[in-house]
Amino acid sequence: MPTASRVWRGTTIPRSPRTTKHCGCRSETPRQEELAHLSYEWTRANTSPRAKRLLAALPFRLDIRPLGGHVAGPTITLVHATPTSNLVYVTEDRADSFLTRMADAAHLRAGDVLAFGHTHWPWHREVRGRDGEAGVHFVNAGSVGRPKDGDWRAGYVVLDVGNGGVRVEFVRVEYDVERAMADVLAAGLPEEFAQFLKSGGLDAAARRLQ
Repeated sequence: MPTASRVWRGTTIPRSPRTTKHCGCRSETPRQEELAHLSYEWTRANTSPRAKRLLAALPFRLDIRPLGGHVAGPTITLVHATPTSNLVYVTEDRADSFLTRMADAAHLRAGDVLAFGHTHWPWHREVRGRDGEAGVHFVNAGSVGRPKDGDWRAGYVVLDVGNGGVRVEFVRVEYDVERAMADVLAAGLPEEFAQFLKSGGLDAAARRLQ
């Protein structure tokens, strides 16, 4: 994959109100909602002031030109969820029209890539133009630390972007999940969080596929 020559950080990150109760993750049951609140409060209480400052300074989006800024080529735009919100779930069943609006909001063109996460569920789709010409690629990178697709292994994406088009490879890596589970319990968090790691969110994956 070509090395990125420049990254633009021009967009400021919107500040969430202090009344935010949890991370904005989708809850499908009352217990999930309860756990979301618990997780959010634990994170706020256990994140150092220095770490909070570093996180607050992160840009809302990153735009990368893999071929350099002085030649024609694709742009890779990185966001957490969408170009306008960190809280919206973008799942693989979203309509092409919804994804096209996302691309328009980010000012993307044919051949560009919009990469995001938030749902912890990896997928890739190209939304082509009206006449079937090349379109924008939408890539959900999944999750390293808490997959929800039923595969417990850490997940990430390798993007190969150049004049030959866009190639997407989903990679899974085994890690010491038992140790991670022990750390979760040692932190005083519920057993459900530990079991979620071991199953790769198997219950959540099953509900998605029903």
